[in-house]
Amino acid sequence: MGSPKSAVDGLEAKWGETWEREGTYRFDRTRERSEVYSIDTPPPTVSGSLHVGHVFSYTQTDTIARFQRMCGREVFYPMGWDDNGLPTERRVENFYGVRCDPSVPYVEDFTPPAKVPSKRQDFVAVSRRNFVELCEQLTATDEKVFEQLWRTLGLSVDWSLTYATVSQYSQKISQRAFLKNYERGEAYSSDAPSLWDTTFQTAVAQAELEDRERPGAYHDLRFHRADGQSVTISTTRPELLSACVALVAHPDDERYQPLFGTTVTTPVFGVEVPIVAHRLAQPDKGTGIAMICTFGDTTDVIWWRELELPTRAIITKTGRLTSETPAWLETEAGRAAFARIAGKSVYGAQQETVEMLKEAGDLLADPKPITHPVKFFEKGDRPLEIVTSRQWYIRNGGRSEELRTAFVGRSSEIEWHPEHMRHRYDNWVEGLNGDWLVSRQRFFGVPIPLWYSLNADGEPQYDKPLVPDDAQLPVDPQSHVPAGYTAEQRDQPGGFTGDPDVMDTWATSSLTPQIVTGWSEDEDLHARTFPMDLRPQGHDIIRTWLFSTVVRSAHEFGQVPWKHAALSGWILDPDRKKMSKSKGNVVVPTDLLEQHGADAVRYWASSARLGVDTAFDPGQMKIGRRLAMKIVNASKFALGFGSAAGAVTEGTIVEPVDEAVLTQLIVLVEEATKAFTAYDYSRALKLTEEFFWQFCDDYLELVKDRAYGEGAGAVSAQTALRTAVSVLLRLFAPFLPYVTEEAWSMATSEDGKRLPGFGAGSIHRAAWPAPVEVRELLQNSDEPATGELSVLAVAADVLRQIRKTKSDAKKSVRAEVEKVVVSDTPARIAAVQAVIGDLRAAGTVAELVTVPVDEADAKVEVTLKEAEPTAG
Repeated sequence: MGSPKSAVDGLEAKWGETWEREGTYRFDRTRERSEVYSIDTPPPTVSGSLHVGHVFSYTQTDTIARFQRMCGREVFYPMGWDDNGLPTERRVENFYGVRCDPSVPYVEDFTPPAKVPSKRQDFVAVSRRNFVELCEQLTATDEKVFEQLWRTLGLSVDWSLTYATVSQYSQKISQRAFLKNYERGEAYSSDAPSLWDTTFQTAVAQAELEDRERPGAYHDLRFHRADGQSVTISTTRPELLSACVALVAHPDDERYQPLFGTTVTTPVFGVEVPIVAHRLAQPDKGTGIAMICTFGDTTDVIWWRELELPTRAIITKTGRLTSETPAWLETEAGRAAFARIAGKSVYGAQQETVEMLKEAGDLLADPKPITHPVKFFEKGDRPLEIVTSRQWYIRNGGRSEELRTAFVGRSSEIEWHPEHMRHRYDNWVEGLNGDWLVSRQRFFGVPIPLWYSLNADGEPQYDKPLVPDDAQLPVDPQSHVPAGYTAEQRDQPGGFTGDPDVMDTWATSSLTPQIVTGWSEDEDLHARTFPMDLRPQGHDIIRTWLFSTVVRSAHEFGQVPWKHAALSGWILDPDRKKMSKSKGNVVVPTDLLEQHGADAVRYWASSARLGVDTAFDPGQMKIGRRLAMKIVNASKFALGFGSAAGAVTEGTIVEPVDEAVLTQLIVLVEEATKAFTAYDYSRALKLTEEFFWQFCDDYLELVKDRAYGEGAGAVSAQTALRTAVSVLLRLFAPFLPYVTEEAWSMATSEDGKRLPGFGAGSIHRAAWPAPVEVRELLQNSDEPATGELSVLAVAADVLRQIRKTKSDAKKSVRAEVEKVVVSDTPARIAAVQAVIGDLRAAGTVAELVTVPVDEADAKVEVTLKEAEPTAG
């Protein structure tokens, strides 16, 4: 860590071990639901390493957990690992140099290549079972690394409550929930167009899309009318011309209204297609009339569905055109033309189609280059295609206005932090255009728990799936056999076949409330923790994780799964771009923790408000480290009077400046508690830090000499110091858990007894400070003035002027002052008189004189003592 070594170094190991040994954060499951605060912690994706963005958001959640625990709630704070899905598969492929091929037989004791091939095509093909074993092996290693980092950061998680999204337990919950969705009609399969990633060879959901700007070109094509006239359309995808099923224009477009109901013939391929009207056509785009193909984009799918157009698919799952000549091409010329593009890549087919259009004279101008948004899978590197395939869906309102309206209404059942994030949810749900596609053509995930009987021709009977008994769960249809069949009947006519797909990773992650609370497995725990109190997460996955979790909970329980949603912002690099592993601009948190210490890193993370994107700033961590060291030093001083006579019991506050600091402390507790209760932890930290520095710079310096003395004045100072430190340590505890625990442990007298205001045990199980515990010390005093007339505020102003004079004269802070004249209003003069003894001691002032004047004439005059001449 930072050099030189300080009192805050090494605290992570010291207190981490203590917390684990003493079960400081262990959840007490005997507590009633009203006493529990349960957190639906995001399970980080186990696909390599954590980055500083994880530290940022998880720290913010931890501050809330610690605050709730100190407020007396029993905090249910589990940790999961999201270890299934495409990121894990890709990491395993690149780490071991393998690729999954289900047709390859299983190899016992398989050993990956000693050296990973440099080219992907040279990766070793392994069976699905071998591949899954490698996934499990690598994720188990990653999970241990992740846990150690979280422990070092100081997350107050109950580490006995961990889970993995692809564990047997999670698979059982996930499959059970899916089957219940199926039984109620909320899950269904359909052979329909779906977005397809040709690299990963899997279908992709709407929520996993992102637009990326890519170069393209508009091509003006001429379609032929029966009367010899023509219709010109502009398209960026001429390679789909042979898949054209119609031309479409807006119903109000007067240019094309006379053509609605007529037909045209496609250039090159000679297929007759209708001209139709639809509201989604854009009169101001291109020529105002568009080509509908099956399928070029998601708008094509909407047109195809709503206008009941035929399906003429030519792009396969590999991203190439089909090699078979389509049946709808009835002319020799059309079939010959298709032969020139059959089996080609999309790009190759486009080039050849453009050439054929030129030859036919139906390309009316040179292509016009453009840059336009293209749909990509968020983890993919090639544009998505739309292919027709059988997939499983869960109803989410995308195809039902009634259900969509109901899900929009669910957002009002959640308290959003910050509130404006609610609109992101509402806008997403209102813009859905299809149900949630949950099946994936991958390997490491939760299997779709169904089989299908095969008829005499060996064709699956998809409308009557074979469902396992609940007691059988979890099942893998690729290895398990359905009731009433034998293994020999697999994939045989009259036998059965297993569903080959796994569930989308969000299909399992959407069930984290059910998984962690023990739904259907541990109903006692479920009753004590569900619905949960908090879902913390990034604002960028509202559309995926948050919404999908609401969908599953609403289907299963008829309610939202939590009361609050806390949305963290992004971490931005120096160029104000989001930090992410895919962009290669991440910072490794282990280095930061080693350099600055956990408390300093937590300070930086806690300084940012929920929902606000924040720049990565090591400078803030340095400030946090300085704060941690000051907390230790101030605590040592304030608690060092514990063995002084009369100080181990509650003393009496008799000095006005002591009353003033405690009065301000009451206000701080009230404001910090109000902020934390509203999930504004950053404001609670800001208020506490500002008070702390003023406390150290002003009050502590003012009363230092008196505290070292004897009598009622000394006991008053010691009591105020001890009370302030007790309260401040507890206010800082959610943010700086290590240094506050260290300082809290110092509050012991020479005979081993705990000092007043410092209970036994961990500070993180101590009660959050309440105004009443401070007011009790002031019960025999009139309420002191606050604000500018506070004794402490006035004394601090005078002391600052004395220090400034010494600094300007390049004198030490302990340099003697011959005389100070304070000219001020009568009210402020009264405050100075109340603390004149402390002021003289703190400023090393021989004489302090006060002069009442009007406010405009207020000033502080400081005369330094002349240095004694040295003997020559």
